[in-house]
Amino acid sequence: MPRLDVTIPTPDGAAAATLHLPDGDGPWPGVLMFPDAGGARETFSLMGDRMASMGYATLVPDVYYRNPGYEPFDLATVFSDPDERARLGELMGTLTNERLLADANAYLDFLLARPEVTGTGAGTTGYCMGGRASMLVAGGVPDKVAAAASFHGGRLAPADDPTSPHLLAGAVRAKVYVAGAADDASFPQEQFDLLDTVLTDAGVEHTIETYPAGHGFAVPDNPSYDKDAEERHWAALGDLFGSALSR
Repeated sequence: MPRLDVTIPTPDGAAAATLHLPDGDGPWPGVLMFPDAGGARETFSLMGDRMASMGYATLVPDVYYRNPGYEPFDLATVFSDPDERARLGELMGTLTNERLLADANAYLDFLLARPEVTGTGAGTTGYCMGGRASMLVAGGVPDKVAAAASFHGGRLAPADDPTSPHLLAGAVRAKVYVAGAADDASFPQEQFDLLDTVLTDAGVEHTIETYPAGHGFAVPDNPSYDKDAEERHWAALGDLFGSALSR
């Protein structure tokens, strides 16, 4: 499948990204894929290829484009190495809600304007940190998101956090799918329940499930990667996007 290096203009500069296209003739529905905290890397390029093989033009942005030249992270050791964990935390801290929404607006404008892409709304999916971003964008840029998924996303509905994505539930127009991980402190049962409640009250069509796997289950270079859970996640994305995105 074709994989294109692209540059996206944003309010804060130019963001590098890869655009993954299905084989054959388009146009196809668009999907914006948010990486986990480790950022855009070959694992996510391969995941973009997989999404494209399912019939979706898939954009994987470098969410840390404001910090050019940062050294890639090794997901096998980043959380056990204090210096690397601190470096990762500094990068994550640059992604405020305001920046994430401004970036997502630019990413979606770029994606939906491509000649290879059809429809006025895209799908979003994200992993860990990116799962939170996917849910935030569904409520913050609702007119451009027709379906939104989060896999082992953290802090989706902490009741005491004024920046939490669940506070935007009333604006969501997308069909939503959330898959949490078992025994995941970043998305405990109280957040699961609160997110379900606010989405239900807002009339949002949604599914929230817990996979019997660890945080990071869908990303192959993560130490807690789980092959069965990854395949379940691809099937769930196929069902979600197949039902919600126009062809």
